[in-house]
Amino acid sequence: MNSPSRTRLLLIFVVVVIDLLGFGIVLPLLPRYGDYFQASDGWLADGLAAVGIGLSQSIVEHLRTSDGATLGLLMASFSACQFVFAPIWGRVSDHWGRRPILLLGLAGSTLSYLLFGYVSGLSPEARLAGLCPLGWLFVARIGAGVAGATIPTAQAYIADSTDEAGRGKGMALVGAAFGIGFTLGPLLGAAFVSNDRTAPPSTAPGYLAAGLSAAAFLFALLRLPESLRESNAAVQQRWFSFAELRDALARPTIRPLLLSMFLTTLAFAQFESTLSMLTKHFGIAQRNNFLLFAYIGLVLTLSQGVLVRRLLPRVGEYRMALAGVTLMVAGLALLGVTARQESVAMLYAVLPVSVIGFSALTPSLQAMLSLNTSAEEQGGVLGMGQSMSAMARILGPIAGMTLFSFGVEIPYWAAAGVMGLSVLLVAALPSKRPAHA
Repeated sequence: MNSPSRTRLLLIFVVVVIDLLGFGIVLPLLPRYGDYFQASDGWLADGLAAVGIGLSQSIVEHLRTSDGATLGLLMASFSACQFVFAPIWGRVSDHWGRRPILLLGLAGSTLSYLLFGYVSGLSPEARLAGLCPLGWLFVARIGAGVAGATIPTAQAYIADSTDEAGRGKGMALVGAAFGIGFTLGPLLGAAFVSNDRTAPPSTAPGYLAAGLSAAAFLFALLRLPESLRESNAAVQQRWFSFAELRDALARPTIRPLLLSMFLTTLAFAQFESTLSMLTKHFGIAQRNNFLLFAYIGLVLTLSQGVLVRRLLPRVGEYRMALAGVTLMVAGLALLGVTARQESVAMLYAVLPVSVIGFSALTPSLQAMLSLNTSAEEQGGVLGMGQSMSAMARILGPIAGMTLFSFGVEIPYWAAAGVMGLSVLLVAALPSKRPAHA
């Protein structure tokens, strides 16, 4: 890889890391803040009854005293917007370039986190422009989802800057950036919250996340060059080509990859969305909850930024994916056992298993998807991959939070079952790289 390519990879890595620090600050707080602002599933029972869907009395009473589905929807709103906008931003970046879309996303993230910080300081009974704080939390997360849908554009930037041999290592940079965001973001957030389990939400984490996104915007504005080659941009005669996307989905090598990405993310989203509530069930306060997420981020960073990046060129994408999916099945099943035992020490011990599995599986699937796609389609097809992941992140939190309300261990055993299906899919994928990308 030549020096200009290395410089571009370093620059996009710095941009994504700074932006994801804000994501790492907000994620551990979101379900707890939603719970504080009196999320309730009573509206869900009333809505089902209004459209003639009958439920047993025990389920209705459970819904009226539960907040699982509402908290799941709050977390899923971010991914719902990513599902819609990821392929749009990817296709637009194929035409207009990667840099303008990345700048637009960073500016949107800044505004969304500013709103999150402001709403965090309201009381549960407050009203602002006719909406309660919980409603404004939804608005903030929807805005962040639209802005955060530019991750496939960053992946396309990496694809522009790497050759086939270095594609897997390049894609692992995004995973490493997530890991750093998950490590340093919670550590930064921990400095601004109380360790009192009864303390109200703090506004500082939201404002801190906004400041970091603003810093990433300025850095990208001043330092990040355009990566899209003019020859590739010229191929795109239209902003959106749904016929090309349908053709890509019809390819036998693309379809199973997208399905594998969906199931993997669905299982991990159930784990990710319920973890903060599980630690609350264990009696872990906000500051220590941040530290637990930082621990996960550290494992993610080391496994994807060091272990996977070193092993992937040697063992290949297929074998790495197979090892990752196997580890995820084992790790999620162990989490189910841990949730039932309510052991904090056991939780710290078993968390790395599924996290390392996810670290190995995700860049492998992304690299295989990229290698089976032509250069002029990278943004659009990688955007489809992000959309499949986003769809899973819509359904995962809703399923996870709902199952969690019935039993703290159920989401993790269900996720392990989903990953059992992924084992079959990954095992059936082609074990060799395509002759032509």
